[in-house]
Amino acid sequence: RSAEVLCCTFTPGMSAVCVLRTRCFLRQVFPGLSAAMNRSYSLDVTAPLLRTQGYVDGRWVSAASVFPVLDPATGQEIARVADCGPAEAKQAVDAAYKAFHSWKQYSAKERSVLLRKWFDLLTLHKEDLAKLITFECGKPMRESLGEMAYSASFLEWFSEEARRVYGDIVPSPAKDRKILLLKQPVGVASIITPWNFPSAMITRKVGAALAAGCTVVVKPAEDTPLSALALAELAEQAGIPAGVFNVVPCSREKTPSVGEVLCTDPLVAKISFTGSTATGKVLLKLAADTVKKASMELGGHAPFIVFDSADVDMAVGGAMASKFRNSGQTCVCSNRFLVQSGIYDRFMEKLGRAMDAELRLGHGSEPETTQGPLINTRAAEKVAHQISDAVSRGAKLLKGGKRLDGSFMEPTLLGDVTTEMLCTKEETFGPLLPVIRFNSEDEALAIANASNVGLAGYFYSQDVSQIWRVAEALEVGLVGVNEGLLSTPEATFGGVKQSGLGREGSKYGIDEYLEIKYMCFGGLKP
Repeated sequence: RSAEVLCCTFTPGMSAVCVLRTRCFLRQVFPGLSAAMNRSYSLDVTAPLLRTQGYVDGRWVSAASVFPVLDPATGQEIARVADCGPAEAKQAVDAAYKAFHSWKQYSAKERSVLLRKWFDLLTLHKEDLAKLITFECGKPMRESLGEMAYSASFLEWFSEEARRVYGDIVPSPAKDRKILLLKQPVGVASIITPWNFPSAMITRKVGAALAAGCTVVVKPAEDTPLSALALAELAEQAGIPAGVFNVVPCSREKTPSVGEVLCTDPLVAKISFTGSTATGKVLLKLAADTVKKASMELGGHAPFIVFDSADVDMAVGGAMASKFRNSGQTCVCSNRFLVQSGIYDRFMEKLGRAMDAELRLGHGSEPETTQGPLINTRAAEKVAHQISDAVSRGAKLLKGGKRLDGSFMEPTLLGDVTTEMLCTKEETFGPLLPVIRFNSEDEALAIANASNVGLAGYFYSQDVSQIWRVAEALEVGLVGVNEGLLSTPEATFGGVKQSGLGREGSKYGIDEYLEIKYMCFGGLKP
C-alpha cells in the first residue's frame, strides 16, 4: 500500500478538510475494496467540531506534546491531538471538584434543560459527528449515524430522568420521629471510555452523571479522541458550566499515568470504565485505596444459540446483525455460535449466502460499505491467529479467512468448531463467526455458561417453555430472544461474572452516580 496526504487545512470559521488517497493492491481478493481504496476520502466537518486540544474548566488547553489520530482504513494521519499527562489530568479533577459544589445546587429541572439542549445540538450536528466516528474509528457511515442517534438518546433519556431522582419517606417505628432517605450526587466521576463507540460510551455515562448532579473528567481512547472533543464543544454551546464536563485526551504511552490520577486522586468519588476485563481489574485495584464507587462494563464472550425449533431465516438475520456490526468490534457481539444438529446444515447454507450477499468491505465513507477495517493491525493479527488456530485443530474454513491490507480482515465463517479452539475461549473482537454443532439444550447451556464473563447472550427458539428455561439459565446480564440487537437507553446494560459491576442506561443507570443518605428527624411531638 502507498498513501499520499493531499491536503490538510484547519481554518477558523471554515471547514476542516483532510483528504487522503490510498492505493491498495488487492486485485486478487476483494477487487471492490481495491477500487474503493484507490479513491480520495475527505473528512469535512465544520471547524468548531474538529478540536485537537484538551478541554479543562471550560477552556481549550494545549499540552507539551501531541499524538497522531489515524484513519484505520488508510493508516493516514487525520489530526494531531494534545497529549495530556498527569498534570492536565489533575487540573481537570480540580476543576471538576470545584464545579461540583455549584453544579449540585442546580435544580433537577435546570440540569434537565441543559442536557436537553446538548441533545438537540448532537441531533443538529449528527452528520458531522458521524463523519468523525467513521474517520477515527473506521465504522461505515450508516453505522456511525446510528451511533449518533444512540449517543444522543442517552442525553435525552437522562435529561428526563434528572427530574425523577426520588427518595423515600419510610414509616417510623417511633411516633416522635420521621425517617427520610435522600439521594445525593456522589461527586467527581472519572469516565474512561473505549474506541469502538467513541461517542455513545461517553453520553451513556456522562448523561447519567450530570443528571444526578455529578461532574466528570473524560479520558477517551487514544484511537478516538476527536468524538469526545466534539462533544465538549457542543456541551459548551449548550451552556454546560465550566468544569462540569472535562476531556483529557492522551496517547497510549501516557494512558497509565493519566489513568492513575483519575483512579487514585482523593477528589474523585467515582470511576466508570468500559473496556477489557484485564484493564478493569487494574483500575479497580487503583481505586481500592480510596474506596471509590465503581462501575465496570468489561469484556464479553456472547453465545448465540439456534435451537431446532428456531425460525432459521430470522436466526440468520440475527446472526448477521449481532456478529458483523462494526466488523465484529462490539462488546455484545456474538462470539460463539451454537447450532442444534437438526438445523445445522440449513443454517450454515443460508448464513453463507447471506454473508456473500450483504457484506461489502471498504472505507466507511463509501455508501455501499458494510464492513470497515479493524481498529489497528494488532486487532487484525488477533483474528488471523484465532482462525489459524481453529483450522489447525480441525475447523472447516467455509468463508473468508484472509488477512487483507492494513487492518482489513475478510469476514470469516468456520464450521465444525469445538470448545478446544482459541476462538471459543477468548473474545475475538473481529469478523469471525465460528459455529459449534450441539445436540441437546443442556449441552448448549453448558457450553454457553462455561466462561468467566457474562455480558450478553442470544438464542433463537419458537418453543415458549424453552424460551423461559434458557433465558433464566443463561449466565449473562443481557439476553436477546429471537433478536440480535438489544441496546436501548430504556433498558439496563451490564454484565455478570467478570463482565463488570453496575448497570448503565434505564432508570437504574442514574443510581450509579448517587448515594443514599438516611435522615432521622426526631424530637417531634405526637
